[in-house]
Amino acid sequence: MHATLKKVTDRIIERSRDSRAQYLARIDAASAGGPGRGVLSCGNLAHGFAACGVGEKEALSGTTTPNIAIVSSYNDMLSAHQPLELFPAIIKKAALEAGAVAQYAGGVPAMCDGVTQGQPGMELSLFSRDVIAMATGVALSHNMFDAAICLGVCDKIVPGLIIGALAFGHLPMVFAPAGPMPSGLPNKEKARVREEYAAGKCGRDELLRAESESYHSAGTCTFYGTANSNQMLMEFMGLQLPGGSFVNPNTALRDALTEEAVRAVLRITRAGEDFTPIGHIIDEKAVVNGIVGLLATGGSTNHTIHLVAMAAAAGIVIDWDDFAELSDVVPLLARVYPNGSADVNHFHAAGGLGFCIGSLLDAGLLHEDVTTILGHGLSRFRQEPTLEGGGIGWKPAQSESLDTKILRPVSEPFDDEGGIRLVQGNLGRAVVKVSAVPEDCRTVKAPARVFTSQQAFVDAFNAGEFRSDMVAVLVGQGASANGMPELHKLTPFLRVLQDSGLNVALLTDGRMSGASGQVLAAIHLTPDTLHGGLIARVRDGDVVTVDAEGGVLELHVDADELDARDPIEIDEEANRYGMGRELFEVFRRNAGLTEAGASVFGRVG
Repeated sequence: MHATLKKVTDRIIERSRDSRAQYLARIDAASAGGPGRGVLSCGNLAHGFAACGVGEKEALSGTTTPNIAIVSSYNDMLSAHQPLELFPAIIKKAALEAGAVAQYAGGVPAMCDGVTQGQPGMELSLFSRDVIAMATGVALSHNMFDAAICLGVCDKIVPGLIIGALAFGHLPMVFAPAGPMPSGLPNKEKARVREEYAAGKCGRDELLRAESESYHSAGTCTFYGTANSNQMLMEFMGLQLPGGSFVNPNTALRDALTEEAVRAVLRITRAGEDFTPIGHIIDEKAVVNGIVGLLATGGSTNHTIHLVAMAAAAGIVIDWDDFAELSDVVPLLARVYPNGSADVNHFHAAGGLGFCIGSLLDAGLLHEDVTTILGHGLSRFRQEPTLEGGGIGWKPAQSESLDTKILRPVSEPFDDEGGIRLVQGNLGRAVVKVSAVPEDCRTVKAPARVFTSQQAFVDAFNAGEFRSDMVAVLVGQGASANGMPELHKLTPFLRVLQDSGLNVALLTDGRMSGASGQVLAAIHLTPDTLHGGLIARVRDGDVVTVDAEGGVLELHVDADELDARDPIEIDEEANRYGMGRELFEVFRRNAGLTEAGASVFGRVG
C-alpha cells in the first residue's frame, strides 16, 4: 500500500472515530430486529401490500421472503433518467424469478443542471441533493423492506440517494444506473462553437444545432462531468456492478445488468449468502477509494463537496486536505472531456473503470480489503460483464489500454498527480482543478474585477471592458447566498480572453464543476461571502494571486485597509423568489460551509 494512502486513511479513521462509532451503533441496533415488516401490525401490513397480487400478499405476510424497495429518479424530460421508466418492471420480474418481491417504494426529484444552467432554477440545484436524501428517507420509511435498489444517475441524485440510503444503513442496497447516450457531436467541435458564439462569430441557430447534436438521445451526457463521475464513484466504492457504469441504455446488456442487480442485492440480504448492509460497505477505506477514483480519472470538482456530505452521512469526516494530499500521489490515468477530447463511451471502450481499478490496485493506490456488494475485496471489480445465454457472465477487464490517448496505466500516466489542488491564504481555502489547465496558466497575479452575478460579467465582456490581465472575482455565490449555482456561463468568455493572450483567472465562492477546463479557477472558496469571507472585501483593482503550483490564494491589500472596508452588499432579495426559490429559504438559512459539504444536515455523530 502506498504510504500516503495509508497515512490519509489512518488520519480519517482517527478523526472520525467517535462519529463513526455512533453511526454504526445506530444502524446495528436498527438491524438487530431483523426484517422491518415483522414489527408491523396487521393494519400496517395490510396497507403496505394492499395493491399487490395475491401471491405477493401471501409472500409478504411472513418475514422470510425478501422484499426489495425500488427508489427511482425517473422522469421522461431528462435524458439520463428517461430509461429508468422500464427498470421497475425488469426488477420486479427478476425478483419474482428469484423468489422475492419488489415494490416501487418512491420517486425522488431529478433536475438537470444542463437545462437550468445560467437560469434561476439553477439556484435550487445543490439543495436538491438534500431534498433527494429526504425523499429517499420517505420512500424507505414504511419499514416494509429487506433491501433496496436505487436508480439514479446525475449530479445531485446519486449523492442524495447515498445520503438518504445511509440513514437506512442497516439495509443492503445496490445502485443501478441507466448508462450514457451514444456519442454525438465531438466535444472539441461543441466547445469551438460555444466559444465562437461567445465571441459573436456565430448565431444562436448554429449554437443550438451543435448543442442538439451533442445531447441527442436517451442516456447520460457523454462528457465526464458530475453525472458520470457519480457512476465511477459507485464502482470504486463497491456499490454498483463492475463495468456497468457506461453501458448504453436500451441495450440487452444494460437490461441484463439491471436483472443482475436484483440477484446481487438478494445475495446480501439476511435471506442470502452474506448479509451486508450499506452502512458497513461505506466505511473510511471505501471513501478513500472514491477520492482516489475521482483523482485518477479527472472527475468533477463537485465531489469535493458531495463526497464530504456523503461520508458525513456514514459518520466519516473528510476535508480538502485529504483530497489535496492524495492528489499529490495519485496519477491522472484518463483524458476525457473537458480534460481531453474523448467522451465516456470512448473511455469505456479503451478499458474503462475495470482497467483503472486494476492498475491502481497493482500500484498500491487503492484499498483492496474492502467490503462490496459482491463480497470482500475490490479485486472483484477487475472484471467486466458479458452477455451469456441472455444473462450476465464475467470476464477479466482489460489489463492494457486499447487507446493510450484516452487511458493509461499508472506506470505511464498523463500526469503524476490527480489534478485537484488546494489553494489557501488570507482569502481562505479554495479548490483548483488543473488537469486541463496549461502549465503556463496555473499562476495568475493580477488586478481584480469584482462582480456579483454572471450576467454582470457577461455585460462587461460584451462592452469590451476586459483589455488587460485580471482575476475575475464573483462574490455572493455560496449556498447561503443563492444556493451555489454552477457558473458555466462564464467558461466560454474566459476562454476567449485567455486565447486572446490575456492572463486570466476566476475566484469565486460558487461552483464550476471543474468544467472551467483550461482556465485557472479557484472555486468553492471557504469561508464564503455570507459566512464572513474576505472575498466580500475585495475591490476592483486589488491585486490577487491565484497560484495553483504553490498552493497560494492571496489578496495583496494592507490588513488595516481591509478592516476599514465594509463587506460588499449582496442583493439577497434578488434570489429569494421565483422559480420555486421561495421554498428554499430554510435551506439557505441553514446551509453549512462548503468544505463541510454545504449541507443542511450538518455532521453526523
